[in-house]
Amino acid sequence: MQYSMGIDAGGTYTDSVIIRDSDGAVIDSNKALTTYPDLLEGIRNSIDGLDQEYLTNVKLVSVSTTLSTNTILEKTGYPVALLMIGDYSIPEGHSIDNSIVIKGGHGSYGEELSPLDEQAIRDYVTKMKEKVSAFAISSYFSVRNPNHELRAKEIVKEITGMPVVCGHELTQALGAYERGVTAYLNAQLIPITSQFIETVIGEMERRNINARLLMLKCDGSVVGIDEAKEKPIESIFSGPAASLVGASYLSDSPTCLAIDVGGTSTDVAMVKDGLPEITDRGAVVGGWQTKVQAIRMETSAMGGDSHVWIKAQKINIGPRRVMPLCVAASKWPSIIDKLKLSRTPSKMQMCENIQPTKFFVKTGKDIPNISKLEQEILDNIGEEPVSVTEIFIDRLPSPLLLDRLIQKRLVQAIGFTPTDALHVLGEYDAWNGEASRIGANTLGRLTFLEKSKFSKAVKSKFAHNMALYIMAYLLRKVDKEEIETIIANQKEFFSHFKVDVPIILLGGPVSAYVNEVNELLDADIILPEHAEVGNAVGALVGKGIKRVEILIRTVSKGNKTGIMMFSPHGRQKFPGYPDALEAAEKLGREMVLDYMKEAGLDRGDVKVEVSKQEIKLHEGAGLPIETKMTFVGIGMPEIEK
Repeated sequence: MQYSMGIDAGGTYTDSVIIRDSDGAVIDSNKALTTYPDLLEGIRNSIDGLDQEYLTNVKLVSVSTTLSTNTILEKTGYPVALLMIGDYSIPEGHSIDNSIVIKGGHGSYGEELSPLDEQAIRDYVTKMKEKVSAFAISSYFSVRNPNHELRAKEIVKEITGMPVVCGHELTQALGAYERGVTAYLNAQLIPITSQFIETVIGEMERRNINARLLMLKCDGSVVGIDEAKEKPIESIFSGPAASLVGASYLSDSPTCLAIDVGGTSTDVAMVKDGLPEITDRGAVVGGWQTKVQAIRMETSAMGGDSHVWIKAQKINIGPRRVMPLCVAASKWPSIIDKLKLSRTPSKMQMCENIQPTKFFVKTGKDIPNISKLEQEILDNIGEEPVSVTEIFIDRLPSPLLLDRLIQKRLVQAIGFTPTDALHVLGEYDAWNGEASRIGANTLGRLTFLEKSKFSKAVKSKFAHNMALYIMAYLLRKVDKEEIETIIANQKEFFSHFKVDVPIILLGGPVSAYVNEVNELLDADIILPEHAEVGNAVGALVGKGIKRVEILIRTVSKGNKTGIMMFSPHGRQKFPGYPDALEAAEKLGREMVLDYMKEAGLDRGDVKVEVSKQEIKLHEGAGLPIETKMTFVGIGMPEIEK
């Protein structure tokens, strides 16, 4: 009997799951807390909780992670220099630290606009090689002719031997600056993703698991581990992609909407006929617009670990994530007595960081060059949680200083969360519920609510947010405030929204929200078995998907007409249109099948679909001005339900 294992290293938990290959059944799963910055301990703990007898017969391992996304959001990527070749238009106030614009580049037909300034490349690379860990290159219209990018790459390799990423290697989409950003971010992530993958490989070897290793991409498809190392930018949002693919698999719903309630955020996405819905803009992460194809997603900065805080008797949730009181009390029991003795700040002082139920503890991370005031505050925070009044003994509390220490990851914040509210209501009992009840009682007094009613109000607000983001995803052209008005005033309007596709709930305690969401939306809401480890399932059952675009253009020069074909392999001239079509058909299929083979998928199980779009001057005209051929290959790993 053979098995496959899925691993998802998320922001709060690292999930592992075992699936039996013969029938696709989930036969074992486990959750463990994710460990930062080294994910190894969390991965090891998660796998340790599985039945070890299955592991010797595991032949396929597939992983997903939020590592790439978090690295970009936290601005902790490795230093990179970006070479932009051609007539670049760079937005004002861009955040790329090391960049240069060099003469060169091509036109829309792949013709050279200006010779490549190789000496400028040599001078810049020589100056930067001691300051960066990798280089990124993006040339104007490299998707029509990549020669300048390839030559620049040769020069960089010759001088430094460092990793080099070219824009045309990652995307064939137009948008020279966005391709540059994509290459820049990808280069930042290469060392980090390589370390993560090597960690997983090392753990597999330590356990004597002889298995093929795949990684989930942000479009819901799987990729071979070698390509995952080269193109880590494609793993941003692989966590939400895993949720979506896992939801469809666990519910046996090829068309459905998935909502994944995580610790930091709540993500909504959709799968149609077995394929994730892809955004046509490219993934946006940390304010960066990339050209990476990713699932279309609606994200709310409200998760199970979002901070619940009070201001002017109003309940606020998030956007910051904290350690729940119930989790903290399991680790540091002393926080129980501190909660009982906590003092309520004045109404003027109350804010997100100044709350009677908020505590702070050192992370153990060491960052040099912090300010004198920050160091003084840090000196008052120990290895056990302390309250605001314990930190600011002789002065007024400073939420700004606390915020800086939290942003620099020097301090971990602890507070009341929706997870605590569920502990108070008896709907979740994974941790120390006594801390949750004391916290709810304290915050409830500030809103004139008894602790159970306060917790119900938090839960209701959270469910309202889930319904809002489901409808915001579906009604993409409708203002979110209008949607919220309808959801909040259903009784007054005598109406509410109806959803015509199944809604699949994923995440730890999502079962607690089924009834509340059903009251807000008329929908078939499904809570599948193993919903709590849906991400790990999704990491394993993603399809192999490869998209290749080839463009054929009619080029006129004087009285002569020629045919040009533009592909990821470069440009090619043909004497006639039929010849170009035949070559495109052959090349597109070969590229798809070669990709699948490298990912370890059987070429015989790959289905290739071809679509063709033509642009003509007018109806009835002869040759089209332009023909775009899109090849989509779909293959499955060894598991199929």
